[in-house]
Amino acid sequence: MSMFDSEAPKEKSSTDWSGTIIGVMLLPVLFLFIFLGKAELGFTACIVLAMSMIAVRLRWKLRRYAWFWATIVFVLLLHIPFLFLVHWPDTHVPTIVYSLPLGIADFLLISGAISLAQRVFGNRSSDDDEA
Repeated sequence: MSMFDSEAPKEKSSTDWSGTIIGVMLLPVLFLFIFLGKAELGFTACIVLAMSMIAVRLRWKLRRYAWFWATIVFVLLLHIPFLFLVHWPDTHVPTIVYSLPLGIADFLLISGAISLAQRVFGNRSSDDDEA
């Protein structure tokens, strides 16, 4: 008997298409900015929105709570003036060099805001929601 015969068959888990769905949802945003002649700004906006969506997806089990959506809307509304008031560099440096750190910072900001809101408004821990 080989070592492979003793293993119990594992259940097949369904594929998580979240990343693909997020990418497809962001394509119209990128195309809009390209049409407006601001491809670099569109690329940055897509990276920041993708990281925001990933942060939301990671805490998706909290979607039934109004405070969760209020937190997401509040944080995203804070992005609007930031996107249009900040002067983006017009250099030969690739856009990803300054866009990716912004996206990572945004991911951390949204994750922290959701965690804070959960501590303030949530009566149950996220572990209770999984049960």
